[in-house]
Amino acid sequence: MNTTLTIAMSMQPSQANIFGNIHGGEIMKIMDTAAGSTAVQYARKNVVTARVDELQFLHPVHVGNFLTCTGRIVYVGTTSMEVYVTVDVENLFLEDGKRRALEAFFTMVALSESGRPTPVPPYEPETEEDRALYERVKTRRAFDSKRREDAKKQVGG
Repeated sequence: MNTTLTIAMSMQPSQANIFGNIHGGEIMKIMDTAAGSTAVQYARKNVVTARVDELQFLHPVHVGNFLTCTGRIVYVGTTSMEVYVTVDVENLFLEDGKRRALEAFFTMVALSESGRPTPVPPYEPETEEDRALYERVKTRRAFDSKRREDAKKQVGG
């Protein structure tokens, strides 16, 4: 079962502001496409984005840069999948290599033909890095669940 997918492309002037910096929203759209495609490839079902966890812009992306966006399944619940999405950027005219531009975790939910959440295949981390990402997501999900419960108690729900 495939757990990774990569999209690569050159950044165009239509994706940038007047200073040649690629709009963050353009990169986020590419990341969402990679996350969705990774989840569809894994589950073989339609998916929707339920959450994006903490986009961190680490390095600017400019017109003409070559962008590589990789989605990777790192955690699976009953109907949802966590996709770790990384974006690396490279100036093909310089020999300074790729740099990590940003990363985020996307929660994708599989949908049945009637548009309801539907079960997805189980996932087992295989490598040490897979296990570390799995535990990171598991910890964050537990924290988020407790935070939601606490918020409901505060508003009487």
